[in-house]
Order: sequence, then C-alpha cells, then structure tokens
Amino acid sequence: MEILEFLEGTSDVAVAIRLAIAMLFGSLVGWERVVKRHSAGIKTFALVSLGSAVATALNVYLAMLPGLSADVSRIPAGVVSGIGFLGAGTILVTGRQQIKGLTTAASLWVTSCMGMAIGGGYLIVGIACFVLIMLANVVLINLSKVVEENSKYISVYVEVNKNGGAKKISKWIAEQGYTVSSMTKSKEKTLQSSDAALIIDIDFDKNRSHKEMLDMISELEYVSYVEEI
Repeated sequence: MEILEFLEGTSDVAVAIRLAIAMLFGSLVGWERVVKRHSAGIKTFALVSLGSAVATALNVYLAMLPGLSADVSRIPAGVVSGIGFLGAGTILVTGRQQIKGLTTAASLWVTSCMGMAIGGGYLIVGIACFVLIMLANVVLINLSKVVEENSKYISVYVEVNKNGGAKKISKWIAEQGYTVSSMTKSKEKTLQSSDAALIIDIDFDKNRSHKEMLDMISELEYVSYVEEI
C-alpha cells in the first residue's frame, strides 16, 4: 500500500514512473493491434498513452500551483476530443462498403483515457482500464466473430460473369431456401474484366455457418471471387 500511495503521489519520481507505466501499457495495447495487422501499432499507442498521461500530470501540477486558478478539466477534455480526430483517421470505408479501423480508433480513444487516469495518479483505475482493454480486444473480439460467423444474415462481395451471372446467383440463392434482402452493383474493379462485382445481403432461414455458405458460392462455375463483408 505504501508503494501504491507513493506512485499515486505528486512527487517528480512518482509522476515519472506513472508516465513509464502509461507508455508500457499503451505499447502492449499497440502490440495486440500489430499482431492482428491493423494500422496503428506499438509506437502510436505508446505515444498516445504517454501524451495523455503527460497532459494530465501537467494539468494536476498547474492546479496545485499557489495563486494559479487552473481549470482541471480543460486539458483532459482537449485530449479526449483531440484523440477523436486521430482515431477518425484510422477509419476507412472501402469500395466494397466495408468499414475498417473502428476497433483501432476506439482502442486509441480508450487508451488515451487510460493514460489520463495513470497520469493523474488514479493508478488502480488506469490498471483496470488496461486489463479491460486487453479483454475487449482479445476475448470479446473472438466471441464477436463466433456470433457474427454463425448469424442469420450475411453480406457478401461476389464477382460473377457478366453474362447472366447476377440472375444465376439470385436463382441459386432462392433454390437454397434463402432470401436476397438486397443486391447492388459495386464499382470495385474486378479481378477479371469479364466479371461484374455485386454486393448481396442474404437472409438465411436460421443461424448457419457463413464459411460453409462462402464455400458453396465459390464452387459455382460463374463465380470468380467471393468474400464476406
């Protein structure tokens, strides 16, 4: 408890150790993102966490100066909104209507909050936040994939032969007992010039494996490429 009280204190050594902890935790969150080949990596997350911790520690320091009436909420508020802009830069919408980078953006934002908690001396909350971030990014994401890959609905990007491929795949889906919720032509450049790109939303009769469905579609002779989006 004495060590914890020291680390939560306002001495220069305690603040320096907290900054190191914030940077370490941020780099670990970034490491998880790198392993999964996402845009923002170890350095980005480490710097976001460190910067947030420094800004908060500075805010606390200014608030403690005698004769200086500092707004203790101003700098943290600026950090939160600023990280929002940084996170927005990691979000991409592809030509296949896929939204990528949301988890990375959210991770950046919550990592900055973790850094602020650690930098402000709220060490227990900062550590708890780190554990929960890793839990969400490692455990909950895998759980989410299991649920999504066995749901009643699937959206697929498929490249079919221009000569009747769209009608054929619509007919095939209906023959399987499924419903086409929507079918739109994509502007995405196809692998073969003789193909057309389609985005199809399919409604199954019950929960089923999306992988099995993709395998069945890929085996159709008029389909050149298919992936879930």
